[in-house]
Amino acid sequence: MSKYRLQTIIFVLTAFMLGCNEFIVVGVISDISQSLHVSVATVGYLVTIFATTFAVSTPFITVLTNRFSRYKTLMVLMLIFLIGNTLSGFSTSYGMLLVTRVVTAAVAGAIESFIISFANDIAPHDKRAVLIAWISAGFSIASVIGVPIGVAISTADSWRTAFHVISGVTLITYLLLAWLLPRNLPQVKGGVKDQLVFLTDKRVYLGIAVNLFMAATMYAYYTYIRPLITTSMGFSLTSLNWLLFVLGIMSIISNRLSGALAERGGMRPLPWFYVVDIALLLVLPLALNSQVLGFGVLLILTLIVTIAGAPVQIHFLDVAAESYPQATMLASSVSPISFNIGISVGSATASLMLGQVGLQNISFGAAGYALISLILVLILNRVVATHQSTTTVEK
Repeated sequence: MSKYRLQTIIFVLTAFMLGCNEFIVVGVISDISQSLHVSVATVGYLVTIFATTFAVSTPFITVLTNRFSRYKTLMVLMLIFLIGNTLSGFSTSYGMLLVTRVVTAAVAGAIESFIISFANDIAPHDKRAVLIAWISAGFSIASVIGVPIGVAISTADSWRTAFHVISGVTLITYLLLAWLLPRNLPQVKGGVKDQLVFLTDKRVYLGIAVNLFMAATMYAYYTYIRPLITTSMGFSLTSLNWLLFVLGIMSIISNRLSGALAERGGMRPLPWFYVVDIALLLVLPLALNSQVLGFGVLLILTLIVTIAGAPVQIHFLDVAAESYPQATMLASSVSPISFNIGISVGSATASLMLGQVGLQNISFGAAGYALISLILVLILNRVVATHQSTTTVEK
């Protein structure tokens, strides 16, 4: 097996590890509640705190560590992550678990950014998009396979054991990264101001908005995917896990298609996908009256609702390479940061819509975000085209 293929596998494994760590609480929330003698709602705050810490800490770490060796910095971050996750498994109180989750969240986003940055430098130019899409697929694989395994471990033994298994995977990943990653890739160093100028580029902040509202579109209905499947469509609880598994497989396929789209059409075809998103989200309330139609619409939505992921990430990296080489690490981080903020916005909207219009109609809020995404991507494509034509004339 070639070294590049091994590197590809370890990048996906790293994303899988990060995804398992982030999603594990969702699967074992009741077990933690009983073990630490706190309410389920209190344990639920761990999910919100993790996402918030992830979004806030990632840009600070990526910007402030730009002057250091990427390889050494990633190894230190991985070590902190390993310690934090292991201590989560040993937590004897809610306060201790909260602190250890904050520690792991603080470095998880930066680790993802470093992995994307390494992938961008290591992969042949024509394979970057597919590799980055597979890294994203690592998170989907974690939700499809990792979380159910974590639940099974927790049920058979303890939620603490589930965390320790993740630590075992982290240790293996750490050793493989130490072996396979190049030590001295060239990197352009820059001060904080030199890097932050990247965010003032219209191509960048419009891309951030597209990514944010893409995530908001998905989570404005997906937050309540379980009651949509059971309460609205009437599927049994026995069928639920299998249906969620099918949706997870579709999410993995979506990541692969996202990479193919980034390779071939980039962001130009994206408006058509948002038009379909809007149409499906508007008809979903009616489709929910039929199990076949309702689940069919959810399958198609899962396939296309986040298909902009790889094209937008490649867009950020290309802008950095062309105009802001000192901000490559920051360019690697803005996509996961904005996506996590979008998750929070979408989840909050779903809860608001649930109270206002009921479960059956919560997709109307998602349709609104899909419309905003459509407008933003049309503007972004026009800005990119204008920049390219201006650059061509100058040359």
